[in-house]
Amino acid sequence: MPQSFVRLDGADCSFLLDCRGPGIPLLLYWGAALPANIDPSVLATATRSGLRQNATLDQPPPLSLLPEGGLGFFGAPGLEGHRGQGDWATAFVLQGIEADERQLHLQLADPVAGLRLDLEIKLHEVSGVISRRVTLTNEGTGAYSLNWLAAAAFVLPDNADEAMLLHGAWSAEFTTRRVALGAGQITQENRRGRTSHTDFPGCVIGRHGFDDMHGIVYGFHLAWSGNHRLVIDQQADAGRQVQLGELLLPGEIVLSAGESYQSPWLHAAWSPSGLNDLSQRFHGFLRDVVLPPSVAARPRPVHYNSWEAIYFDHSEEKLFALVEQAAALGVERFVLDDGWFPGRTSAEAGLGDWQVDPAKYPEGLDPLIAKVKSLDMEFGLWVEPEMINPNSDLHRSHPDWVLHLPERDRPTGRHQLVLDLTRQAVADHIFTWLDQLLSDHDIAYLKWDHNRDLAPAGDGEGRPAARRQTLAFYALLDRLRAAHPTVEIESCASGGGRADYGVLRRTERIWTSDNNDALARQTIQRGASLFFPPEILGAHVGPAASHTAGRRFSIDFRAGTALFGHFGLEFDLAELSADETASLKNWIATYKRFRPLLHGGRLYRLPFMSSKGQAWLSVAPDRSAALAALVCVDPPLPPRPSPLSLPGLDPEADYRVTLLPPLAERLADHLANLDAWLGGKIVLSGRLLAAGGMTFGLPRPQSIALLHLEKV
Repeated sequence: MPQSFVRLDGADCSFLLDCRGPGIPLLLYWGAALPANIDPSVLATATRSGLRQNATLDQPPPLSLLPEGGLGFFGAPGLEGHRGQGDWATAFVLQGIEADERQLHLQLADPVAGLRLDLEIKLHEVSGVISRRVTLTNEGTGAYSLNWLAAAAFVLPDNADEAMLLHGAWSAEFTTRRVALGAGQITQENRRGRTSHTDFPGCVIGRHGFDDMHGIVYGFHLAWSGNHRLVIDQQADAGRQVQLGELLLPGEIVLSAGESYQSPWLHAAWSPSGLNDLSQRFHGFLRDVVLPPSVAARPRPVHYNSWEAIYFDHSEEKLFALVEQAAALGVERFVLDDGWFPGRTSAEAGLGDWQVDPAKYPEGLDPLIAKVKSLDMEFGLWVEPEMINPNSDLHRSHPDWVLHLPERDRPTGRHQLVLDLTRQAVADHIFTWLDQLLSDHDIAYLKWDHNRDLAPAGDGEGRPAARRQTLAFYALLDRLRAAHPTVEIESCASGGGRADYGVLRRTERIWTSDNNDALARQTIQRGASLFFPPEILGAHVGPAASHTAGRRFSIDFRAGTALFGHFGLEFDLAELSADETASLKNWIATYKRFRPLLHGGRLYRLPFMSSKGQAWLSVAPDRSAALAALVCVDPPLPPRPSPLSLPGLDPEADYRVTLLPPLAERLADHLANLDAWLGGKIVLSGRLLAAGGMTFGLPRPQSIALLHLEKV
């Protein structure tokens, strides 16, 4: 007989299940760590109201780990499917539990429907993140059509009545939107075939008014790079639940007898103290469990990317000059972007013909790579392996190799179609040229792009292929990494269109957005940081006049914005003045100096100057040091300082606070006590710093100041 209650503990939280059955277990408790001697049966009694309602069933089914429809639960079901016109209602029975201190395997079966469920649950010790997924197996005699299977469902308290969703668009990714929750359902769906710019597969739910430092909050993220669905549902007689899972196209999953479907992993975290602590849990989990070891193995190198400097206009003379200028600034990795292969003078031709263009590079890429290496930089290269232009030799030879539907139009996006990776010949072809490219050249890094949505996501025989395309993409990455384990890969998809924990199991970096406008990036990077730590968020210093928005910003504001990310440059370096060159060198040196702190610390997003700015703070794990970036977007009139709270420090220790040059000198006319800020004369306790015992202000819009805090 399965045990009555099962409990997982890790970090400072507990996860308690009621398995008295006979059906799918119930989530009895998820939150702050429970006492070791608590009686779960008493807790179960205390948390069940026992109120009966008229006009409903005598014994309505409770919200379980995977709600079942058809037998009395009227909310959003976690499973929807059928066998012909039958077996659409299920009643799973718990068969067995395999458990240890921090993971569970629940085995359930419905012999009437001929289905088996396997629920996996892990609680990660350090971060407290819960990971869940489910596998459905057809044990019946006929085919079972699966329409929806949530990776997990989580029951939430009624006072968790506000959701933060992440929406956006190209150049405006990770835009947060708050939604009041009440009776009924909120559904967010992505059908674009990649993670998407528009609907991130995750959310945060908490009590109305939660912020970065306050409120019990729950965070959820589906580790999947394809179609997905998020459901927040509340019924008057059932309570509130949240579900995330893969969105399946019609007919995409039909299980023959003995076949199984396994969902992506859903990762969830709880925090008692707002969004910062929640993010720190996700960041720690990503660093410790998800990311390839290469990210932590060495510092994240300063990038130079050629795109916004030259676009498709490649010339060896210009590139050699850029290489020398980048090296002189302190760049550590030079990335050649789009335009290096035949016919690529615009986005209209060439994709699929992955040879080096002899017109642009008569001796191939080797002279450029040798130049880069001679100046102690790595060489990286842009590729877009999953795409093809109709105007390419590959498409003329294999027009059937693209995702399409018979006798239907083949709409292009950015003048390109999508190669059908579900065809083994196509996957083999892509791997072969990538393998040859990396074998023949000293390439340390691939910027892997994906510049359009999947439409139609069909395999040429009329069958839906979105899921299989995503799995084939993962398999291709896995195969390439096995063949070239030292090559790092960036996940780019017209910016942040493929950013999730699924792709990050196989890549070292996300290109956060194509938008290098520093003011827009402050918002984009703030939203992205809810789930992603700074070291994997590509953040570049763009041109003085942004190529997306046209706004102009100082070199300090552009570089300061990129500092709390994976720092890079992306503009024509010949445009720099002597003063800007000196300033940029200083910023790069600052990034290198504080790189371990920025990429290994606990990140805080903080208010600054009321609603006129924001602050970023990274605190060392041992609390010995911290770095704060104070950002003024639009100063109040007249300009005035505001209290500044810097949390996360040792309350019993004193910290020396120093304003870092060269920004400090530029505030000389506005800070009466500049010498104290520069000379390390300001020493305050961690307790006082957390309580807002320091005031600071910036007088000009779009300006940044850096504060370094060292434990005395």
